[in-house]
Amino acid sequence: MQKEKLRTVRKRKGYTQQQVADAIATDVSNYSRKESGSVKIIHSEWDKIAKFLDVPVEEIYEDDDTNIVVNNPVFNDSPGSSGAIGNNVNNFSNELSIEVIKNLQDYISLLKEEISKLKSEK
Repeated sequence: MQKEKLRTVRKRKGYTQQQVADAIATDVSNYSRKESGSVKIIHSEWDKIAKFLDVPVEEIYEDDDTNIVVNNPVFNDSPGSSGAIGNNVNNFSNELSIEVIKNLQDYISLLKEEISKLKSEK
């Protein structure tokens, strides 16, 4: 889910994504994914962003859309229901795996940037 409240406040205050990314110590592409909702913004980042934008967290915070529906055969005895909990668990597992992979890719990018910085300091 896109973080429209955050995006609106950031733009209203005249800040770029790069400036906010710097405030939470990440790269702009990772911040962009956070603002677009494809990467989760953790609690401490919400606090840092709010402080940077000089607004209360409540003014920019939006929950992630995490609606998980499991078709449990014990509770779903409607006609035509297959009661196939396995399919729903597999879908959830695949979505979770994709999210973990995205987060790992972001972390690898950050590590590569840090390595580059360290090499350039030599």
